[in-house]
Amino acid sequence: MKSYTFNVIVEPDEDRWRAYCPALERQGAATWGYTREEALKHINEVVQLVVDSMTEQGDPMPDDTVAGVEITVEPRVTVTV
Repeated sequence: MKSYTFNVIVEPDEDRWRAYCPALERQGAATWGYTREEALKHINEVVQLVVDSMTEQGDPMPDDTVAGVEITVEPRVTVTV
């Protein structure tokens, strides 16, 4: 098993919150929620689905993927495949 950690951005967007993973946005890693916490929960799920799909297809992870776990003030998502 391997773990990947991704930076995520969560920002207000009109009456809800938008969350996306810059490293995986081209692959569809973007979502939203009515609260910041809901958007973070959704982006965790979306990133897991995107990484699972990339792994199954043999696609390489983006160059800016962080290996392991780091402590940061910015939100991050870690998935294991």
